[in-house]
Amino acid sequence: MSFTILQKENLAERLYSVRVRAEGIARRARAGQFVILRLDEQGERFPLTLCDWDAGEGWIRLVFQVVGRSTAKLSRMEPGEEILDLVGPLGRPTEIERFGHVVCVGGGVGIAAIYPICREMRRAGNRVTGVIGARTAGLLILEEEMAEVTDRLLVTTDDGSRGLAGRVTWALEQVLREEGADLVMAVGPAVMMKFASAVTREFNVPTRVSLNSIMLDGTGMCGTCRCEVDGKTRFACVDGPEFDGHLVDWNLLLARLDQYLEEEEVARNLPL
Repeated sequence: MSFTILQKENLAERLYSVRVRAEGIARRARAGQFVILRLDEQGERFPLTLCDWDAGEGWIRLVFQVVGRSTAKLSRMEPGEEILDLVGPLGRPTEIERFGHVVCVGGGVGIAAIYPICREMRRAGNRVTGVIGARTAGLLILEEEMAEVTDRLLVTTDDGSRGLAGRVTWALEQVLREEGADLVMAVGPAVMMKFASAVTREFNVPTRVSLNSIMLDGTGMCGTCRCEVDGKTRFACVDGPEFDGHLVDWNLLLARLDQYLEEEEVARNLPL
């Protein structure tokens, strides 16, 4: 099966978007799901969340940040080149129903993952408030697309170069104080989701987060992506990736994410 790159775009520094031909995945894709890629015979398996797809045209869109060897190699691939393996859609899709007022928070590259969730939540009849943020204006992505799928969009940057000055959690707290919410969805760096969950706990608002734990197999066989939720071991690939943010053991998750930092640094320095 051919997984040809149809389009590539550099969205911001070290942030890329690729549109890939994947008819079978596009037909079955739903918000909140992900795929696992292997670029070539020597490549590792790594997950990317679906940002968009078109079942009729048979493509999926993936947005990624260059953080290691595999994403660096993918960023150098051009339209017309083929990805060796692409498996998906994987994971449990987002539960989409009419909740009322849904606040969707996206941080960094997590904005790409929250985008289809906002779109589907709004199609289901919800009032959707979007909160997106990055360290600086040059790292913000998909602002126009997010504005199209939300009723209100708040933009934040840590340095104040675009939108509100501060972190997305500050804007989230402002929304909850002023308007309340029936549900909060958060996708982004684990530390951001941890503090977003702490904010929503104060307001007693149900909160779902999409865990970006280390993943290898993607089908629940290897256990690499295990995390602890409500005192029980769960696999992000098959039980998630979305979980109740108030029940996640964030300290354990953050520790596991740092487990292979030395090996990742060695891999980054190898020639592509």
